[in-house]
Amino acid sequence: MPRRVRVLDVFHWAVMLLGLIQSGALGARKFRGGRNPQPRRALPSAHYRDRAETTESFSLDFTAVEENMDNFMTQVKNLAQSLYPCSAQKLDYDMKLHFLENTSVTCNDGTPAGYYLKESKGSRRWLIFLEGGWYCFNKENCNSRYETMRRLMSSSNWPQTKTGTGILSSLPEENPHWWNANMVFIPYCSSDVWSGATPKTDQNDYAFMGSLIIKEVVKDLLTKGLDNAKILLLAGSSAGGTGVLLNVDSVSELLEELGHTNIQVRGLSDSGWFLDNKQYRCTDCVDTINCAPTEVIKRGIKYWGGVVPERCRQAYEGKEWNCFFGYKVYPTIKRPVFIVQWLFDEAQLTVDNIHLTGQPVQEGQWRYIQNLGTELRNTLKDVPAMFAPACLSHEFITRNYWTDVQVKGTSLPRALHCWDRSLQENSRNNKSPPKGCPVHLIDSCPWPHCNPTCPTIRDQSTGQEMNVIQFLMHMGFDVQKMAHQQGMDPSKLLGMLSSGS
Repeated sequence: MPRRVRVLDVFHWAVMLLGLIQSGALGARKFRGGRNPQPRRALPSAHYRDRAETTESFSLDFTAVEENMDNFMTQVKNLAQSLYPCSAQKLDYDMKLHFLENTSVTCNDGTPAGYYLKESKGSRRWLIFLEGGWYCFNKENCNSRYETMRRLMSSSNWPQTKTGTGILSSLPEENPHWWNANMVFIPYCSSDVWSGATPKTDQNDYAFMGSLIIKEVVKDLLTKGLDNAKILLLAGSSAGGTGVLLNVDSVSELLEELGHTNIQVRGLSDSGWFLDNKQYRCTDCVDTINCAPTEVIKRGIKYWGGVVPERCRQAYEGKEWNCFFGYKVYPTIKRPVFIVQWLFDEAQLTVDNIHLTGQPVQEGQWRYIQNLGTELRNTLKDVPAMFAPACLSHEFITRNYWTDVQVKGTSLPRALHCWDRSLQENSRNNKSPPKGCPVHLIDSCPWPHCNPTCPTIRDQSTGQEMNVIQFLMHMGFDVQKMAHQQGMDPSKLLGMLSSGS
């Protein structure tokens, strides 16, 4: 769709489209996702830049106006104004802060918990996003966290508004499939991987109420239009991604208990699929960075009064910490969940004591990094809906480059659109996913950034961008050895890397 569109043309198009809808003749019209006008990270190669200029097509989505045609012209006007900003005053895309009605559910320090909301009048789709931000698991490191990262433990200085990016953006060009949803951002202020249910008392210095915050937000939103929702997508990144796995079933069960059985609850877990593997180098458990993931959760779940999904609790009775690891909790989840996971997750490497400080890694570290990708790939192979690029990064769905990265020629927004279609068609006809619309996307290449669409890496010591070969050499990549492992000539491998193949 051209960037400059006359508003009258859009209204004329809308009137024609209304006629098509009413006559039942709505065909396979396409909405073309544009490119994000905001500055982005540089891309890794000329080959990728050429590929990325080709926009993808997305089916025109009318969920926002189903059974509510009175609001259709408002939606079209919003679209027109977003495409041609000079046609009207700037639209307000910000999410606004609301504190919970139930003031007994609080952040760590006892200040009220809350959420940010941008309503989309007429839309029956809701996206609730759980923020990430590590955790603390005893009084000492929680005190330290409070001094250095108070925003993640207190609402006292939260801003009144927040602008959504990536899947939280209300711009069609940045968020091709979910731009017209009601957007909700829940700040992370419980430090408990969204699992706690313990209030602040004279005996407890801090409250850990992550699981209760989610439920109270859902209850509040029922008075703001969620009661009329068709789809609720519970999404989150990092600790928020793990929070999705821990809470998606309980959110659905809460809505059912309150009589809202028609709301389809789904999950989108980004960068929350952690492994409980053996660290590269074992260290004492003194803080969240150096402590092994299993030890953190074992200590944390007691300190937080952590709650895990009932089916997972039964599967791991007495060892409920297992439920914080994606590949163990996922098989016990009833609701559909889409997994987004970098195969070489920086947070996983950090807790495994692989610290990428700007110095070339040692051979043992390089092998560990490669093995991590293999292990992660193995845990994901039976997940039907997923997007796993072979990149070294952390968090994805709220990044403004989230439309650029591709796996097997498909971007994440496109894969999520396919997933939505497959769920809709399965519920109607119990059919397999639509042909040519993939939902199971995982890179098979064996090292970090072997996918040419990965976000660019910078040299931590100089700040300079690195191309793929520079990055791999920096990581200790041995061309001769890798070529031998792949059964090819070293010069051919270098040529492939240089071209972004």
